[in-house]
Amino acid sequence: MNINISATQKVFFASDFHLGAPNRKSSRKREDKIIRWLENIEEEAAAVFLVGDIFDFWFEYEKVVPKGFIRFIGKIAAMRDKGIPIFFFTGNHDLWMKDYFTKELGIPVYHHPIEVEINHKKMLIGHGDGLGPGDKNYKVLKKIFTNKLCQFLFKWIHPDIGISLAEKWSNSSRVTNENKQEDTFKGEGEWLWKYCQSVEEKIHFDYYIFGHRHLPLELPVGKKSTYYNLGEWVNQFTYGEFDGNTFQLLKFKK
Repeated sequence: MNINISATQKVFFASDFHLGAPNRKSSRKREDKIIRWLENIEEEAAAVFLVGDIFDFWFEYEKVVPKGFIRFIGKIAAMRDKGIPIFFFTGNHDLWMKDYFTKELGIPVYHHPIEVEINHKKMLIGHGDGLGPGDKNYKVLKKIFTNKLCQFLFKWIHPDIGISLAEKWSNSSRVTNENKQEDTFKGEGEWLWKYCQSVEEKIHFDYYIFGHRHLPLELPVGKKSTYYNLGEWVNQFTYGEFDGNTFQLLKFKK
């Protein structure tokens, strides 16, 4: 994918909104802040990359999608109507996104990292779950969750029951991760950083842009590359901005 932007345009990146968590009240407050951010950037946005775990849970049945998030969905629909390209990536909480956003809004949905070139700067962009060494338990779970037969069987559960079960699982998963202190810097054990280093040995990218870790990071990858983690919007409200020459992590405070 190639994107060319003018001197007055920027490309924006954000991940881990976790809309729906931990409850309706706090999710709605966060949703309003996300909309203010989108309103703040849309005049200069050449494109927006939403890099996974946008929803704390999402499962597309053949005729049903999860209830809620209508203000957020309405805002990105309005941005698409203005001609602003938006790109969605699935994360470990919204693995089951399919073609609803593509058919309704013209927003492509990616399930794996993709290569993007913006003004001759090469980027590898993805959510980041299941990449790099370690985290073997999750990698096994991901194979189950992405298995076509498992998805086929799950969709026959009534949505009221299936979504309720999934929301409970999502909440318990988040509590487990907090107990493991997954949002603390692991130094040389940062497995996404290691993944970027292994990729850079084979093919060069100027920027590696991921989410999932819930920790804003800017780390060197070799001498000419940088790994950025976008952080999250439950507490930190961080995002990435690229002006055609420079990538930077920023915090939205409005």
